[in-house]
Amino acid sequence: MRTIVKNIILLSCVFVFGFCNVQNQDIAFDQPNLTYEGRIRFRPDAAELSWSGSSVSIQFKGSSISATLQDLDTANYYNVIVDRKVISKLHTDTLKTKYILASGLSEGIHQVQLYKRTEWDKGKTLFYGFELPGDAKLLPAETPKKRKIEFYGNSITSAYGNEDTSGKDRPYGYFQNNYESYAAITARHFNAQYHCISKSGIGVLVSWFPLIMSEMYDRIDPNDSVLKWDFSKYTPDVVVINLFQNDSWIVNIPKNEQFKNRFGKDAPDSTTIIAAYKDFVSSIRGKYPHSSIICTLGSMDATQKGSQWPGYVQTAVSQLKDDKIFSCFFPFKNSGGHPNIKEHHAMADQLIGFIEENIEW
Repeated sequence: MRTIVKNIILLSCVFVFGFCNVQNQDIAFDQPNLTYEGRIRFRPDAAELSWSGSSVSIQFKGSSISATLQDLDTANYYNVIVDRKVISKLHTDTLKTKYILASGLSEGIHQVQLYKRTEWDKGKTLFYGFELPGDAKLLPAETPKKRKIEFYGNSITSAYGNEDTSGKDRPYGYFQNNYESYAAITARHFNAQYHCISKSGIGVLVSWFPLIMSEMYDRIDPNDSVLKWDFSKYTPDVVVINLFQNDSWIVNIPKNEQFKNRFGKDAPDSTTIIAAYKDFVSSIRGKYPHSSIICTLGSMDATQKGSQWPGYVQTAVSQLKDDKIFSCFFPFKNSGGHPNIKEHHAMADQLIGFIEENIEW
């Protein structure tokens, strides 16, 4: 009898010990059930998240989830999105760190997305993978979204300062949320895959720094001129270009260093400006022969009353003689600084309406 009781106690201890020590599941960055959006560079040990709006998603049954990340700067922020609702803002560290993304989730299937709010000049982040509890179940990725959209733009498309309610237009990553940009809002409306190729301060002819869009648009890593993006990996149905805001300022500042580097002493004339825009749009058309291309501008002062810059865009589009290239202008918001979230939503509403009216996809 004592032997039977002893064996029962021993088995109970083994059961409890085993139950309490179920190993957590490491879901590596290259697990095929994960879904990425954006231009992602894959290292042997991690995925690099650089561009605004880049994201990684997972679908599982379980009550909690963590992720291991390492930032190569200190200014990046991420949205943690659970079942399509933003639940928190994550600030990544330069130390390789495991972060709890969600816990105490209800029973059933959950989808978690880690979404890069900030742009690439805030640095890149290495994503090593997710971690699930031992009793959780990794599920296949959701069916890929059929529609695809891609944006090329500057600070407006990046969503510079859109959460800064002070009116100071502060440059810190804390106030930047690409998820609430007009671009990302538009993509979500159409349930489209989303790529965002943007940088605050960039232009077509000249930027506030040495790089212009034609020198950046084909990179997988925006800081690396050698590593080129393979355009065959992602063919958008719709491309949206929102550029010229920075050009419209710098061409009038002959003492600016980048003005001197690009133009010498004389500002470009209208013919040169239009030709440069045409060349860039033609480059996009060369990559995507069948995509619809929308050439936009605004909603800052490049579209204020009397501005010549919308006319430059319209002339370029007209001269390209392509019935799948359109123009659509966001009116001047007539307020200081960059667009805030409310203004981004207004821009998105206009762009959504334009797409619904003009493009079948």
